[in-house]
Amino acid sequence: MNFNQLSRLANLTRAVEPAMRRAGAVGLLVLTVGCASGPHASPNDPFEPFNRGVSSFNDRVDDAVLRPVATAYRKVLPSPVRTGVGNFFDNLSDVWSFANSALQLKVQNTAETFMRVSVNTVFGLAGLLDVATEAGLYRHSEDFGQTLGRWGVGSGPYVVLPLLGPSTLRDTLALPVDSAGSVLGHVNDIPVRNSMYALRAVDTRANLLRATQLIGDAALDKYTFTRDAYLQRRRNDVYDGNVPDDDSER
Repeated sequence: MNFNQLSRLANLTRAVEPAMRRAGAVGLLVLTVGCASGPHASPNDPFEPFNRGVSSFNDRVDDAVLRPVATAYRKVLPSPVRTGVGNFFDNLSDVWSFANSALQLKVQNTAETFMRVSVNTVFGLAGLLDVATEAGLYRHSEDFGQTLGRWGVGSGPYVVLPLLGPSTLRDTLALPVDSAGSVLGHVNDIPVRNSMYALRAVDTRANLLRATQLIGDAALDKYTFTRDAYLQRRRNDVYDGNVPDDDSER
């Protein structure tokens, strides 16, 4: 959860994501991960030695770059401005959520998400204001990994991606589709696009400052805590919070 939505500075944004989200890179990662599995690994994390190494690398990048920049961002910009930035990017992501809700045949969620995007874009100054939530139209975040899970594709092993953080094999393989569906990915002006990626990454990290501090202070094993929390959240995402008793994979 730490970095998944850090999406989801040097491009722990989708300035880096497009490169990592290509199928070739994903295939290479899976092969590399496969070599790191150990005989005593836990069932949902057979590549734990590899994952811990990547997680440590991500923590070093976070300590050196992301957290200091996010802290400065939070101190410099007033809360209303940061809220507007977050609302803007949430509105863009709602477009892809709408598409995935439709692919999952969630009729009500699809309609509500369509209305959210329409209302926030028109009346919320291109999404800077979250008018839709105030009107009772709440967010339904969906991505292609959830869509695959909805149609029976198991999560597969837990993996940690460089810079992008916690994931699963299913969600990793879904990344190229999520990247192609991202509204930001279709901005043709490269400097503008990369600036928006960077701003989103910093804003996302700034919103996680308190949470990650609590995890670091409270968890005896930060890696295990993050892994278990991520896998539980993804199961809840796929089942909309109604995880069946017999589910042990998704």
